[in-house]
Amino acid sequence: MADTMRQPPDPTRSPGQPPRKALGRGLGALIPGAGPGASVGAVELPIERIRPNRLQPRVGFDQEPLAELEASIREHGVLQPVLVRPMPDGYELIAGERRWRAAATAGLRTVPALVRHLDDRGALEVSLVENLQREDLNPIERATAYRRLQDEFHLTQEAVARRVGRSQPSVANTLRLLALPPEVQASLAAGRITEGHARALLAIEDPHRLLSVWKEVEAKGLSVRETEARARARTISRGIPKRRQQDAREISIIEQKLQDVLGTQVRLHLRRHGSGEIRIAFYTPADLERLLDALTRQGGGPR
Repeated sequence: MADTMRQPPDPTRSPGQPPRKALGRGLGALIPGAGPGASVGAVELPIERIRPNRLQPRVGFDQEPLAELEASIREHGVLQPVLVRPMPDGYELIAGERRWRAAATAGLRTVPALVRHLDDRGALEVSLVENLQREDLNPIERATAYRRLQDEFHLTQEAVARRVGRSQPSVANTLRLLALPPEVQASLAAGRITEGHARALLAIEDPHRLLSVWKEVEAKGLSVRETEARARARTISRGIPKRRQQDAREISIIEQKLQDVLGTQVRLHLRRHGSGEIRIAFYTPADLERLLDALTRQGGGPR
């Protein structure tokens, strides 16, 4: 079968109408005809001519769901086409790697596929959106994919948010997870702690204490609320009066509100007589530019 194929017309627009920009509205919006149950324009491609996606944001595949999918494919075949792009030596997967793997294991020789001509950024965007829609990415994989969109394609956080259909603070808070120590990132990726635990741990500035609290979370199965209490206790000892503890809880609430708005780590330090300072963290020059824009813009908060 020839590598170059005529693409079927887009049934969603009239002849002569330019393609519509479709960002942040899901896989079917990014790639017409690639939504769930799509079959228009699908062709049968030899499985051996398709290679895995080098831009795939997923790091690992759970074997149990993969085995279940293989059993389903043996019984019913591949019901939804994979999405590929032509390459000099065949085709590269953009979306549907689980289906492709399961079909190969089930002994199929061909798989239905939609062929689309996409550049690297387009392929990464579609792969990321598909995984986000299926909730297949763990938080660290999601954060790494966001960082790749930033670094490899020079996108701001706002641009990444628009591409994947998330809010800018959501993208910023996910990117903050990459500031965690590698051991904690691995724990989060493996599901031993939740994203809520990870966000609570980010409130601990001392890396040694952060690791200590993380080990306690894993060993004792602490809840997110208990982890937040451990994080707040970084400056509270048994000898401190209850009033000081109440102040610390109020400070933590204010910090969290500011973090939600700015999408980055914020620390509030109070002195006697009501004075103090606010420390706002940034992680890249683009992050600093975003914060400056948000803080100096008149009449509104971050976009």
